[in-house]
Formats: sequence, structure tokens, C-alpha cells
Amino acid sequence: MALSTTLGYPRIGRDRELKKATEAYWAGRVGVDELQQRAADLRAQVWRRQQEAGLDLIASNDFSFYDQTLDTTALVGAVPAIYGWNGGQVDLDTYFAMGRGSVKKDLPAMEMTKWFNSNYHYIVPEFRPGMDFSLASDKPFSEFAEAKRLGIITKPVLLGPVTFLLLGKSREDKFNRLDLLDTLLPVYQQVLQRFQELGAEWVQLDEPAFVADRTDEDREALRHAYEVLSQSRGSVNLAVQTYFDRAGDSYETLASLPVQGLGLDFVHGRQGNLRSVSGEGFPEDKTLIAGVVDGRNIWINDLDASLRLIEDLPVSTDRLMISPSSSLMFVPIDVGMETGLDPSLASWLSFADQKLDEVRTITTAVNEGRDAVSEPIEDRARAVQARAVAQSIHREAVKERVAALTADDDRRSVEFPERQRRQRERLGLPLLPSTTVGSYPQTSEVRKARRAAEKGEISSEEYDRFLEEQVRHVISFQEEIGLDVLVHGEFERSDMVEYFGERMEGFAFTRHGWVQSYGSRYVRPPVIFGDVSRPQPMTVRWFKYAQSLTERPVKGMLTGPVTILNWSFVRDDQPRPETCTQIALALRDEVIDLEAAGAKVIQIDEPALREGLPLRREDWAHYLDWAVRCFRIAASGVAPETQIHTHMCYSDFNSIIDSIQAMDADVMSIENSRSDLELLDVFRRVRYRNEIGPGVYDIHSPRVPSADEMAANLEAASGVLSVDQLWVNPDCGLKTRRWEEVEPSLRHMIDAAQRVRERARVAV
Repeated sequence: MALSTTLGYPRIGRDRELKKATEAYWAGRVGVDELQQRAADLRAQVWRRQQEAGLDLIASNDFSFYDQTLDTTALVGAVPAIYGWNGGQVDLDTYFAMGRGSVKKDLPAMEMTKWFNSNYHYIVPEFRPGMDFSLASDKPFSEFAEAKRLGIITKPVLLGPVTFLLLGKSREDKFNRLDLLDTLLPVYQQVLQRFQELGAEWVQLDEPAFVADRTDEDREALRHAYEVLSQSRGSVNLAVQTYFDRAGDSYETLASLPVQGLGLDFVHGRQGNLRSVSGEGFPEDKTLIAGVVDGRNIWINDLDASLRLIEDLPVSTDRLMISPSSSLMFVPIDVGMETGLDPSLASWLSFADQKLDEVRTITTAVNEGRDAVSEPIEDRARAVQARAVAQSIHREAVKERVAALTADDDRRSVEFPERQRRQRERLGLPLLPSTTVGSYPQTSEVRKARRAAEKGEISSEEYDRFLEEQVRHVISFQEEIGLDVLVHGEFERSDMVEYFGERMEGFAFTRHGWVQSYGSRYVRPPVIFGDVSRPQPMTVRWFKYAQSLTERPVKGMLTGPVTILNWSFVRDDQPRPETCTQIALALRDEVIDLEAAGAKVIQIDEPALREGLPLRREDWAHYLDWAVRCFRIAASGVAPETQIHTHMCYSDFNSIIDSIQAMDADVMSIENSRSDLELLDVFRRVRYRNEIGPGVYDIHSPRVPSADEMAANLEAASGVLSVDQLWVNPDCGLKTRRWEEVEPSLRHMIDAAQRVRERARVAV
């Protein structure tokens, strides 16, 4: 008999209870005991919901106060020395200091980057030669025991040891992190022994690194790790879980591991994993955990198609588990909460709770035959067909415009050196010009006014007057501290993608569709359900108002087409490049309108361009070709004198630097401070010719860095790139910070810029 299981469930709560609890703890409004109690209540709700859905194996340890990779860092005692941990259990304040820094102790946060090709961020583990590991957290065991007291024997989920090491970093040149594997494995052995004592039947070890390109050394490390762990498992069944793509050339190694279960993604790695399982066979001593329900997107499952796929698998039902393709933490919790959605659209959507039902229905059909669940299968078939022919999705004028694009539509009219000369003449900026990335603090007052406007408690005119006051304040502040290129602050925007989607055709929006981005930062991705167009200007009104308040240039601020695509739930009934091109054309119209309204500088942010890169290198060229072209389509309709900026953050640029250069943005700002200036090395090696603003301080931490610290970062950058290429800016937008942090930080930044500017003049 096939079993049903989950790989993880959203931990944020139906009403974002986790966000509210953690932020209350950080603010000192609740103590650690109350925070832990609220977390326990959330976990109990999650387990009961999965139990009610009829799932056979329910995950535990998928909960986290901040990030599951940081949880693993705490579990194995891999705490960097700077945080002052002296052994024993890693306490919550040390844990949060690693994740978000500490104002009290003036400690920076650890580096943060994207979790594979998702919009979730993880805290990057730090490794050094000869480091020791020890079991330093009871979290996985206490949560298993909590569920057991509720009568639920869960399947604990852990980040696998090899992926943990591969996802980390070291400050030591030429140090191989895998050299630490034999030191790390005894801690994992202790973990498995504890779970056996507690009565666990299955333990899931996530090794998603093996759906990306891996070396023979990596695969040998994986083989060695599970040979060691299999000797300590006792009666516990081990499941090695992959997701997000195909196993490819690692399949043979994965299939040969001495474990009892192997999880494969048959949604995002469908064809490759089918070829592996059908061609190379699936071992008879293992259970196949078949991920057939999409854990990363929100469209309903075609139950008939999933059942046909399962029928093609060369595995008997008694060696089969049905599961989502990944943890469900990447999707919202319940479509049923979305009472404001068009009923037709809602019938096409499946969030976490609905995906549980899909897993259960498929499992029942496998075990008892389709007749046992004929009604939901037939209902789903009707919904799939209705979506395919819905008139609300298809707009011929949009498709025709995409088809009419020419090669010249993604090229600026002159090359960068000439554009740079004209832009410098027009703007008259100093050496090391300063700016900010875009947004300013979304204070409680701003959020309160937005809610009041949404509820009709204040008129649109009153809301506009409120926003105008916010813009006046931020323009005045920027002038007063001496910034060179200003922004209007984006107070009218709840989210950098949502704002634009609300003003385009083809998008829909949820009220409760929150997913976690990092820590307590949650987003509500728009739903792209149809062909995209822009009915009217989206940002011109606020740009014109801001520019009317100052003689200094104000940037027009847009989110780029690739980021809008990658940070949305994207329709799956047409190729992603087609949808992205539609968005690019809509933004091109906006860029042209901003220029006509007087914008001399326009920023088109693409923080998610690297994030969308496929996990297999052989798939990169196709993605980068269309992604870069979409950015250029959006940016290339303006005159050479108009300066185009872009912003990219938390990405490894080394492997895609040629594509970044091909974007041909006049100025690019990047995250840099949190990665200790490592990102700049690649720009030196390739002789990057355009201008660049390496972030001089980390905005994701509440600490206020000193002017000396920022000047040192800027000096280091000037040692890598020519000083006349450099801009001075934070590493990201300031939306999530408080004014008490922003004001002194930016004053220090301007002070640092002036110091380095003077030194550069003296040197000349």
C-alpha cells in the first residue's frame, strides 16, 4: 500500500502569528517563554491539520524561528567565534544574532543568500579548517516529542550533512569544506540515535545540492556519509530527499545509498527523473518518495496526469510514497481564506492545505483505484479544461506585440562609453556619487494610512495628501544630508512586485497569500494568470511630484521584468519567456513615460535575475538569453542621455558575469557588505566597464555601522574598481528598517563618501 507524506509545511501561521511573535520578542514586548509557547501552538495546529487531511507521515522540525539552515548551524554547534558562544546549548539570542545581527553587542549578521533558485533566503554557514562540531540544540527532539504527545509520530526533517557543508563558505583560500565531513558525521549519528530512542520510524535528510551540478568528489562524500549514518540508524528508516530539479548524473549515487527511501521531484525535474527511474531502474530495497504535487506553485494538480505518471513508475505500490515536490513552505496556506478572488480563478488555485488534499486523493486512487475518488478527479478535470479555454487569460493584442519585436528593440541607440559621457555632462555629479537603492522606512504610520485607505476609512484624496507629506519629508531629508541622486521613498507601494502587478492586466492578488522570504520578512506574490499589459502609467504621478520638490535628480523607480516574473506565482500554461517578454513590454512603456515626464535617471531593479538561474549549468544559456533580453527590452527605449540603473542583491555573480555585462545597465548597485566584498573580485577579473555601486552597509541588520566601517568598505572597493566607476549606496532598499537606524546610517555613509572622495582627489 502506498503512503502519503509531506516534506514540510508553512510555519508562518494562517494569520502570520510567527512574524508577530518573533518581532514582539525582538522588541522586548514578550519573553522567551511566551515566544516558545506561541511557537508550540503553531506547530500543534500544523500537525493537526495534516492529520485531519489524512496524511500518513507528517513532517516535524520543518518549523524554524528564522531559517532551517541556521537551525542546522545551531544543531551542530557551528557558531562563528564572533558571537561569543562557549558551548552547551545555542541560546535563542545567539541564534538571532547570527541571523539578523545584534544591536546590543554590535554584531553583524552572517551572510545571507538565496535558497537554490527560490526567493527564500538562508543564512550561510561558515566553516574553517579543523573546526569541531557538537550537538548543541534539542530543537528537533523536543518538537518530535511535542507531536508524540498529541498522538502523532512525525517524520523529522533535517538538512543533510553533505548539502549543509556544500551550502556553506570559508574565509580560508583553497579550503575544502568536505574535509570536515568526518568531524560532522558523529553529530548526525547522535541525532539519529536520539530519534531512535524517541520512537521515530522515518527521518528525512534533505540533500537538494544533488540536483545541481556536482563533482565526483561531492558524490563520493555523499556515498561515504550515508554509509556511516546507516550504521547508526538502528530501527529508524532513512529517506534522502531531493527537490527543485532532476537528479541527473547524481541519480546512480543517490539510488545506491544504503538508505530506505529516496525522494525525487516529478514536477520540476519530471522528465529527467522519469528517464532515470525508467532507464536505470529503481532499487528494490528502497521506497520511492514521488513528488507529484507542485510544492512551489499554486495551480491545481491535474490529478489524472499525476496518476498516469505514477502508473509509469517501475515501483510497486508497497514501495511508494506520494508527496509534494518540495516543502510546502513556498506556497500560501489556504485558498479558502481568499474570499475576494474571482470564483473561476480561485477554482484553479491550490495552496498548502489544498495540496495536502491532492496528495491524499492521489494516494487513495493508487491504493483503491480511481473509482474510489472519481468525483474529485472529475471535478478537477473540468477545472483544468475551463482554465485552458478561459477568455480572461488570452489577449491577442498582447501576443501580437510580442511577435512583432525586432532585434533592435533590446539595444540602446549608442554604446556605453558615449552614453556615459553624455550622462555625466547632463547630471553633473561629483566623484563617487551617492544615492539610495529605492525605498525608505514603511513606518507604522505609513502602514496604518494604507490600511485606512484600503478600508475606505479615509478618502483617496486624503491618502494622497498623506503620501505627499511622506515624499516631502524624504526629499528634504535626502537634500539635508547631501545625497546626490534622490528617490521618492516608495511610500505608496506595499511591495515592489505587488505594486506593479496591481496596475497591470493579467495579474491577480490574494489577501492572505503570504510566504516567507527570510526571517520575519514575508511577501504576497502576485498571481500571473493571463496575458500581461499596462493600461496606463504606474509611477509617473509620484515621480513628477518628487522631482517638483528638488533641483537634484530623482530616480524613477521600477521593478524589472525578470524579478516581477520570478517573485510571482507564474502561469504554467505558456512558456515563462513569453510571459516575461509581455511584462518587459509593459515596463518599456513606463520607462518611456518616465523619461517624457523629465526623469534623467531611471532604475529598473533585477534582484531576482540570478535567482531564476536553472540549477543545471546545461540549462543556463537559454534562461540567461531570454532574461537579459527582457531587461534590455524594458530599458532600451530611452535616449542615450537617460541613465539606466539596476539593482541586484544576494547573488553569486561569478558564473554569470558575462550576462550581467550584457544587461548593459549604465549603473548597477549590488549587495556587497554582508559578503565581505567578495562579490567585487569578479568585476575586477572581467574588467567590468560600466558603473557600479557596491553596497557599503548591510540594511538587513538593525545595527548602525560607523562611518569608519563604511569608508573602509568603500576604500576596499576602490582598490578593486576604478574610483570613477564607483557609486556610494546601501546594499538594498530601506523599507524594512526604522528611521532611528536609517538616519544615522545614511549620515555615516555620506561622511564616508566625502572622506574617500577627498582622499581620491588628493591622490590624483
